Amino acid sequence: MTSSPQPPAPGSSGSGPSADQIAIAPPADHGAGKLSLLQQIALLRAWLFLAALILGFEIWARADFGGTFLFNPFNVQSIAIFAVVPLLLAAGQTFVIISAGIDLSLGFIMGLAAVVAAHTVNWAGGFMSPPMAVVMGVCAAIAVATIPGLINGLLVARLKVPPFIGTLGMFGVCRGAAFLLANGTTVPVRNSALSAIGNGRFMNVPYIVIIAVVFVLILHYLLSQTRFGQHNYAIGANEQAARRAGIDVKGHLTKLYVLSAVCAGLAGFLYTARFSAGAAQAGEPLLLDSVAAVVIGGASLFGGSGTILGTVAGALVIAVIQYGLVFLNVKPFWQFISVGVVIIISVLIDQAQRNYGGGRQSE
Repeated sequence: MTSSPQPPAPGSSGSGPSADQIAIAPPADHGAGKLSLLQQIALLRAWLFLAALILGFEIWARADFGGTFLFNPFNVQSIAIFAVVPLLLAAGQTFVIISAGIDLSLGFIMGLAAVVAAHTVNWAGGFMSPPMAVVMGVCAAIAVATIPGLINGLLVARLKVPPFIGTLGMFGVCRGAAFLLANGTTVPVRNSALSAIGNGRFMNVPYIVIIAVVFVLILHYLLSQTRFGQHNYAIGANEQAARRAGIDVKGHLTKLYVLSAVCAGLAGFLYTARFSAGAAQAGEPLLLDSVAAVVIGGASLFGGSGTILGTVAGALVIAVIQYGLVFLNVKPFWQFISVGVVIIISVLIDQAQRNYGGGRQSE
């Protein structure tokens, strides 16, 4: 476990470490600049998994029916669309897991946001133009998502409730609220602008994919290039050292869970746009996929390591497995087995990597 230096005395300019100096960059967890070939391969495991899967499905498709898997534009677009919502949930989950937490409420925060977006677009459509009704819908979805996110943050940061328990409780609250607002069913939406966002294309690229890519790039910049991101790694690596370095740990953790909920809110809106309906259970099957994408992408559940780009690779791995097996007419139940095997392999690689490189978590 890394020793944490002492901060300078109050009121002195001091030579002690600042919050920026103690922050841990993503590669630093494994000795940046001194990585062996095996360690570099381990860090890129999600992308290697993805390449191996695509190659495997391509060979399988050509051998089975003489067609192509990778070079079919429809397949590429379908996988990208399939990955959008899980990727948004996983991107928010990445920030939380790097801080050594977890957010189990994301699935039903997304469902709640989807239902609120549908109701808002329907209501606003009565006296607004379709585009303005959509703007109202996305604002309402994100606004309502921030409420459980803020409560999660306060529970974890201020009241010291374990993240697993606090967010599990919010899972139930959001689940009940979403079903109550939806009256136990889906909420259909008739809005031309919303349908265009969910199913339209720009230069043959779906709008929802463009929106997701832009948002994820912003999150990547936030995590890798800003003080906020560096503080996130520092807290996940050693919360006590981060606190001694002057980082506002409580405030930061609260912001993390709000950010995670905002990602779920946007995911809920895009779900409503894609299907022209809001559903309370929209995100329920995607919760575990969000955690799986983060783990497959190289983040550690102990905190302190992980990247958004790794999570992108993890989300694509899951999307390729799920779509590829359907494309090849394999029973869908094999999806669960395949994703589970990839998760186990990723965790084993992470454990071996940490043991080999002298991982920083305490035993």
